[in-house]
Parts: sequence; structure tokens; C-alpha cells
Amino acid sequence: MGQTARPGRFYGVYLLYCQNPRHRGRVYVGFTVNPARRVRQHNAGRKKGGAWRTSGRGPWDMVLILHGFPSAVAALRFEWAWQHPQASRRLTHVGPRLRSEAPFAFHLRVLAHMLRVPPWVRLPLTLRWLRPDFRHELSPVPPPHMPIAFGPVPPQPLVPKRLTASETDSERQLDGGAKGSCMLCARMLQDEEGPLCCPHPGCPLRAHIICLAAEFLREEPGQLLPLEGHCPSCKKSLLWGSLIGQCHVDTEEEEDLELEEEHWTDLLET
Repeated sequence: MGQTARPGRFYGVYLLYCQNPRHRGRVYVGFTVNPARRVRQHNAGRKKGGAWRTSGRGPWDMVLILHGFPSAVAALRFEWAWQHPQASRRLTHVGPRLRSEAPFAFHLRVLAHMLRVPPWVRLPLTLRWLRPDFRHELSPVPPPHMPIAFGPVPPQPLVPKRLTASETDSERQLDGGAKGSCMLCARMLQDEEGPLCCPHPGCPLRAHIICLAAEFLREEPGQLLPLEGHCPSCKKSLLWGSLIGQCHVDTEEEEDLELEEEHWTDLLET
């Protein structure tokens, strides 16, 4: 009752490849909430929303994108470190670009190491080749929980928009405010607490986020956030990032964050 829908939040960090014969082989790392629109902006020039480093040097192809970041800030931090590996304290083991190394190969080498160090190694990321003909094997290979995909980013699911206070009161008057009880702590579930459900067919699991996180962390002692675990009900393996992605806890409406890196250097240094 009273609900509308809007696209689910998407945060991606991409790699552009320049196809202009005069600048062929140049690359650019950026952040986007809308890959198709962003590559159009880059190719249209800075006055149309593109970055100054890509303006007038196109055409550019978006060949690779990492998505699944839990927030815009997490994606922007990843973007900054990928752009400035020599300045990131997490990438001191990655050597500088070799004289014989193409920019594209260097950026893939940096990316491969980024996916294997904290905090990024524990993120539920997908590495997607938008141009499969550009695919290269990464060394070291990505962690097992990070799938490699091909082709355009699939449409994002619709996420229910947060109800107003009056709409919430009306909903609760209709159903008593009860959304069932948590299988782990037996307390009642409410929408604002972000109940999680097991995606496996027929599994009755419904639990608070904090309760299920604590259950998963029993399998990973010493960690602050879980990576994966086993459903307490059906015992099947679950990725924490996938579960959180299904959680329809809304936040304030967000504006598109197509920002150039110079605005984030001081804020996002890692």
C-alpha cells in the first residue's frame, strides 16, 4: 500500500580504453552509477559531463567494470586507489609501471592485486568484461567469491521506496506491524530492521541482519564483517554480499555521483 519503486543502487568502477588512433591505448579509471550514460558523457566531451582527461580524445570504450560495492564511498575509494596505486598504502607491494608495459596491462596488474588485499578482498564484487574481446587473465586471480561476468550490466532490480510516516502507520494498522519473528533471536521482525531471507527455494529462514551476521562470524572468528556462511536453516552456503543486496532497507534519495577524482583526493586517500 502506498509504495513506489525506483532502480536499485548501483556503484561501479570502470576502465576506459581509447580507440582514437592518435591516443590509442590510453586508459581511464572512473566511478559511475550508470555505465551506459557515463560512457556517452565521456565521448561527448567535458561540456556534456565527461572528464577533462578524456575530453576531445575519444572515442572511448568501457571495456571493464567492477560492481557490487556496498556504497558510493567504497567505490570511490577503490577508484582512487586504482588511479593512484603508488600513493595507496595498501598497494606498496605493487611495482611501478614498467617501461615496456602498456597502460592497459599495468592497470590490469594493479587491479589483480587490489582484489587480493583488504579491504577489497572481502567485498562482494563482480568483475564484468563489457568488451569480452579485451579479456585478459588476471594474476593473481580474483578470489573465488568474485565472479567474472561478460556483457552489459543487467537491469537493476526495483527497490521499494521508504514509506512516509503516515503510510507506515497505515501499513502497521493493517497488518499489526508484525513481519514474523527472527529464527535466531525470536524477536519480531520490522521492515526498518532489514529482515534477511534465504534465497534458496523452500527455506523458511527470516532473520535480523545483526543476528545473521553474528551467526556467520562464528565461521570467521576475528573478522568485523562476514564474507560468507551457511544458512542456519537449510545449511546451504550463502554470500553475505548477495544477501545484503537483496535487503530492501532504503536510505535517503541519492543524487548521481559522477565525480572527477581531483574532488576526492583529500577525502578518499587510502
